[in-house]
Amino acid sequence: MQPLRVALVQGATRWHDAPANRDYYGALVRRARGSDLIVLPETFLSGFSNDTRASADTMDGESVAWMRALAQEVGAVLCGSLAIREGDTVYNRLIWARPDGSFEQYDKRHLFRMAGEHTRYGGGSERLIVELKGWRILPQVCYDLRFPVWLRNRRLASAAAGMDYDLAIFVANWPAPRRQPWRTLLRARAIENLSYVIGVNRVGVDGNELPYAGDSAVLDPVGEALVECGALEQVATLTLDPAPLLAHRERFPAWMDADAFTLESG
Repeated sequence: MQPLRVALVQGATRWHDAPANRDYYGALVRRARGSDLIVLPETFLSGFSNDTRASADTMDGESVAWMRALAQEVGAVLCGSLAIREGDTVYNRLIWARPDGSFEQYDKRHLFRMAGEHTRYGGGSERLIVELKGWRILPQVCYDLRFPVWLRNRRLASAAAGMDYDLAIFVANWPAPRRQPWRTLLRARAIENLSYVIGVNRVGVDGNELPYAGDSAVLDPVGEALVECGALEQVATLTLDPAPLLAHRERFPAWMDADAFTLESG
């Protein structure tokens, strides 16, 4: 594992206006040039909307192509979620776009029923683990944060190989009235999984008149904040050092006492 330069892009997403969001977020991403990984909010080209007909693109549409081109331009991995249509189903799909043009995808598993997301979007069934500069990274989307069994970090078969992941990322549109759970759960996920955690949320007010307080953050494996962004538009960068993470796991191997279980899709 090498030091990892990360950037959190906390912006005020324009409602149902992909061209304006491409211009807006493109400018913010270019400010983070020099990073290894740049993280954007959930559904950053549309806002969190159940009007899937208005907001959804396809995998061969302009949105994914734009992310791939921008990743190549700035020489960094670009990560954020989009509303993507496949046939008759729309997914809240996280795209992991690499500067070499390749990409991975993860479909949000836990759909926010309090806003009817589960009635309009299809859910994913597989976790995605990606590697970058020797780090194993688990990218997730918003409401997934509330489900610790799905997120459980376990030791790999070979002790020398480490754990499932070293860094968990949550891209979100998490409204201000629930900001305390957002802040608390990010810390809990870091502590219980012996992992760094990044959460990137949006700011501003969306088309449903919901306010967003940002509170994007980077937490270390004991839940201490390395970065806290507050409620304003911001591009925050820092370098994650693997040494404290590996030392903490060696010093405090709570994974050795974890309960074994099998996760079934459903």
